[in-house]
Amino acid sequence: MCPIPLYDMVRNSKDPRVVRYQMCRYATQYGVKPAAHHFATTVKTVRKWLSRWDGKSLAGLEDRSKAPKSCPHRIAREVEERIVALRTMLPTWGAKRLKRDFTLPCSEKPIARVLKQQGLIKKRRRKHQKKHDLRAVKAAWPLFSRMVVDTKDLTDILEYWPQMRRFGLPTTQYTVREVVSGCMYVAFAQERSISCAQLFAQQIIEHLEACGVDLADTTWQSDNGSEFVGSWNATKDSAFTEVITSVPGQKHHTIPPGAKTYQSDVETVHRLIEDEFFQIEAFYSRQDFLTKVSSYQLFFNVARKNSYKRDLSPLEIIKEKKPEINPTVVLLPPVFLDELLNQYLTEKYQGGYHVPSHPKNVRIAETQTCHPGRCRVPWRTCRH
Repeated sequence: MCPIPLYDMVRNSKDPRVVRYQMCRYATQYGVKPAAHHFATTVKTVRKWLSRWDGKSLAGLEDRSKAPKSCPHRIAREVEERIVALRTMLPTWGAKRLKRDFTLPCSEKPIARVLKQQGLIKKRRRKHQKKHDLRAVKAAWPLFSRMVVDTKDLTDILEYWPQMRRFGLPTTQYTVREVVSGCMYVAFAQERSISCAQLFAQQIIEHLEACGVDLADTTWQSDNGSEFVGSWNATKDSAFTEVITSVPGQKHHTIPPGAKTYQSDVETVHRLIEDEFFQIEAFYSRQDFLTKVSSYQLFFNVARKNSYKRDLSPLEIIKEKKPEINPTVVLLPPVFLDELLNQYLTEKYQGGYHVPSHPKNVRIAETQTCHPGRCRVPWRTCRH
């Protein structure tokens, strides 16, 4: 009798077919029962492999799949086709999000299986260091206490670049995100400039104040880009910082050099808008671009569920934390900042050499008198 049972021999063998072949040869020569006794197995096992063995090759001695031939609870073909169509239209949406937003009649696992079988899942590069989970910390912060601002270069998006060249679409995106709710505000221009950055900040501040938001304890955070801090060797606050600090209690601070993870909230928005908007949409004019980006921002702030924030949209979080704030706080539409700035300055100053850099400076100039203490007439209309 073989001192090692057949099961252990097969499990430890590099090629189980050879062990089964030896057993079948032994059974052919000495019989089924002696072979079962010799290989320490059952007569039924010996007969099974004898019935599969054709006496010539090892092909019949391979393991066969034990998977069921049919699956009674398999999802319908129409549902699979709908899953594939939705994933093709929205290539960055995962199984959980497709199930949640389109109420598919199956669980996440079958949806993920269909996506994998159809080759619709692309591998993402794994990060060597996992991000710290700060969702509980950020959720405890007061609403509108932290605004993160940054710019995004749009010229490196492959799907967007030909349309940008053809229709003169903007090359730079200005983004502000409120950290607690995740609310996003965007604007666009043809370049990075401090004038556009401060005009964008001024628009957001006026909009938030009009909606009843208290900005007394709000901190604006940015990187060290020249559109926010001005020159690298500046000795005083930039014009962007002056716009922020013009509201009592508001502060502006920059992140440490090289600390890119400090801007993760706004960088997440940049990745999402590239995946869900710029890589999918087609544009036919500058006005068409503005209309579609306005619709995406509305969707992002009102309807899009954020799994990082308890599957709530920014508007739902705002209503939950501060219901007294006007819901239109999430409805500030995107604009072309450079066009808006040029139009404003053209209407205010037709000719002459004195051209202020920003509408904030324009309002100051219009109310300034030529002789303080003696004349109350604005300096542009004074005859002294």
